[in-house]
Amino acid sequence: MRAKLFWKLGLTYLALLVLALFALDFYATRVFRSDALRAVDDQLASVESAARAHPPDVQNLAALQEWVQSTSGGGARVTVVASDGTVLADSAADPAKMENHANRPEVQSAIANGAGKDVRQSATLGRALVYRAYRFEPPSGAPVVIRFALPLAQVNESIAEFRRRLLLASLAMLVLGGGASLIYSRGFSARIERLKDFSHRVASGDFQPLPSDDTEDELTDLARALNETAAHLDRTIRTLTGERNQSSAILRSMIEGVAVIDSKERVVFCNRAFAEILNIDAARCEGRPLVELVRQADLLDLARRALTSADSLQGSLIIGTVMPRSFAVTATPVNALEPAANGAVIVLHDITELRRLERVRQDFVANVSHEFKTPLTAIQGFAETLLGGALEDQKNNRRFLEIIRDHASRLGRLTDDLLKLARIEAGKLEVQYQPVSVAELVEGCAATTLFKASQRNIALNLSYPPELPAVRGDAGLLREVLQNLLDNAVQYTSPGGRVNLSAATRDHEAVITVADTGIGIPLADQERIFERFYRVDAARSREVGGTGLGLSIAKHIVEAHGGRLWVESTIGAGSQFHFSIPLAS
Repeated sequence: MRAKLFWKLGLTYLALLVLALFALDFYATRVFRSDALRAVDDQLASVESAARAHPPDVQNLAALQEWVQSTSGGGARVTVVASDGTVLADSAADPAKMENHANRPEVQSAIANGAGKDVRQSATLGRALVYRAYRFEPPSGAPVVIRFALPLAQVNESIAEFRRRLLLASLAMLVLGGGASLIYSRGFSARIERLKDFSHRVASGDFQPLPSDDTEDELTDLARALNETAAHLDRTIRTLTGERNQSSAILRSMIEGVAVIDSKERVVFCNRAFAEILNIDAARCEGRPLVELVRQADLLDLARRALTSADSLQGSLIIGTVMPRSFAVTATPVNALEPAANGAVIVLHDITELRRLERVRQDFVANVSHEFKTPLTAIQGFAETLLGGALEDQKNNRRFLEIIRDHASRLGRLTDDLLKLARIEAGKLEVQYQPVSVAELVEGCAATTLFKASQRNIALNLSYPPELPAVRGDAGLLREVLQNLLDNAVQYTSPGGRVNLSAATRDHEAVITVADTGIGIPLADQERIFERFYRVDAARSREVGGTGLGLSIAKHIVEAHGGRLWVESTIGAGSQFHFSIPLAS
């Protein structure tokens, strides 16, 4: 272990020296190469100046080739390229065998800007060249590009010779510097290694103190300080671990969604409820920015304001469209001693049921008022009409009295349904349990509905196996449920449609289904149609005298029997109402 640390310290200095020498080689080589390239470019600039002074005849290819050869007398390669990339003349190769130069960087730059430069491997000659080009516009015809090039072979040879000399000097420096670093690190390796081992033990949770040294120097003082630090860390970690475990257990078991974010809006902690509410993976949310996990702009804005606020902020949040859920949001800032450790705690409290009950209460008050107001207004109006002289009108007085009687009957039905619903919700529904024949229940309700269906030209079909077992329930209440579903099916089915009544057994219960080909129920309304006074088509329901309480009463009756009532529907294709009742056996 001692030798390992010894070599590590020595080689660290050696590595620093190597890096410095590499940096020197890199920088010096770049400077040397830059100067050499600048000299080559200056030479090409001189050739270009001479070419500009004696421009070629582009229209005469023979004369152009002679001009290229004469211009390249100084050792530079000269190439003339048409604007479409075709090589017209070249001093080092046959232009007919050369490929199109339209994609050469210096040619493209010269055509676009008037001049261009590049340093690369020549595809024609197979060696590195320095290129310089300019756009020449002859008196007649399209402009061409005249390009000059010089090889980099001499430059590369000079750079290689320079690097060989630099390498020899670097090796000598490495030998001297490496020996000095190894000698310097030998005296400290053993004691530092022991301190390192102690720090590893502390990091792994072993807080046993470090034995004292015989010598007295700075490393001995460091060992004593590390022993005191380890003892203090041991006490602090034990306390924090207990508090953390307790807090984590409390937060993770909460039904409210809880998340903690830091000052950079990264999630530090989130419990399972928070992840389920926002439909994210709880195991992968910690450490990620909140904006990557949350798509609700209101929640993001509240969290950001909490990071800069001194007080808790309140807000609300609605998640989902088809089945929306409401949440009360509380964002509380966390102010630490260090500004970088500041953050905020976000709590999501589900108030969906509270909002639903609040909406139901408001709807109930409004609907009851509306349902009573319409017949009462009609009764009052026609009674005043009769008292005002219409009582002597033999032609209309009887019709007015019949209207008053119909609205009074509607008030009576509405009052009866309200009382029945109140009695059911108060748990005072009297259920006379006895075996009830499903076949008799289905046939009896179908016979009652058949006349009404035939009047509306609606076909009523029955389908059930003859060996259906009896269910356990109250025959009168079950008949009321099924009759309500059949009446609704006939009511909301257009003439020429059909209503199918079927029954079957499934998992120790009987399931009765009323299916129609009516108007259907929107998905957003399917959960609310069992609420009091809720109607999908209020105009049609009132037209036939419905109170809006039938499905709510039916659902309570079915649930009192230990079953359930549900609906499946598609707009324009009809609806299927199902209710299940446990078998008598």
